[in-house]
Amino acid sequence: MQEIPIYLFTGFMDSGKTTLIKETLLENGFADQGKSLIICCEDGEVEYDEAELKKINASLVMVENEEDFTADFLNAINMKYLPDQVFIEYNGTWGMDTLTETELPRGWMVVQSLATVDATTFDMYLANMRTMIMEQLFQADVVIFNRCDDSTDKGKYRRNVKALNRKAQLVYERADGSLDEREEELPFDISGDELEITDADYAIWYMDCLDNPKKYEGKKVSFLALVYNPDKLKKGIFVPGRFAMTCCADDVQYMGFLCKADDWSEFKAKQYVTVTARFEYKFMKEYGEEGPVFYAEQVEAADKPKEELVYFN
Repeated sequence: MQEIPIYLFTGFMDSGKTTLIKETLLENGFADQGKSLIICCEDGEVEYDEAELKKINASLVMVENEEDFTADFLNAINMKYLPDQVFIEYNGTWGMDTLTETELPRGWMVVQSLATVDATTFDMYLANMRTMIMEQLFQADVVIFNRCDDSTDKGKYRRNVKALNRKAQLVYERADGSLDEREEELPFDISGDELEITDADYAIWYMDCLDNPKKYEGKKVSFLALVYNPDKLKKGIFVPGRFAMTCCADDVQYMGFLCKADDWSEFKAKQYVTVTARFEYKFMKEYGEEGPVFYAEQVEAADKPKEELVYFN
């Protein structure tokens, strides 16, 4: 049976979803793939021109209410329009479970998910509606921050997205549509050969290590960590790390790297230690691929911090 690709567009209202779909169809050659069906789940400032859509063999179906987005509805429009490809502009205030738990028509398959974010309002949404906006970005293959300017904190935005969605590719666009290619700034200095990572910087540093491990290679790093020693690790290896709040109180995850140390076994699981170690990026059997690993020079007992969680802000 022929597979029908679905391109999913998520994000809050007026974040640029409609504009992106129109550009995709009209400028990027997607209209040449056959009959297109656009399922639009909200009315924004930018509207579709149905006469324009007709010229490229595209049809538009509006969905006003979340309860109307059902398997029966999708099957009905599939039979009516017989599309070769589907573009879903999802409502930013609807729960993502409505989409993920709805059975799709036979042959329909999500092949790419794109999320758009208005950089001028992202901080406000993070402060007041964090769980809702992050849900829109959680499964996106590509997250596009548009309307960026010189004050846009690209590093902060990347860390917030990557904390929940490691696979996402991030794109930053300025108001004129050009790419924002400024370097992302870190809140700590990595120019020296030795780094002392504070609790305030731990989560940010951890994510940057995953994204840009080569720039830390060979550096000596000191940080406060919680001992984690899973049974499957061989003798002489443990995982020092911290618990980080990635979205809300219900989304806390442990963030640590493998560490080789001969003298760590005297410390108990969940005990705090200060680790001083050399950072390397190499193949490790425990990862099954290349990954960050520490070679400890010193592991010392430490007091529990007042705030045990670390954050990405």
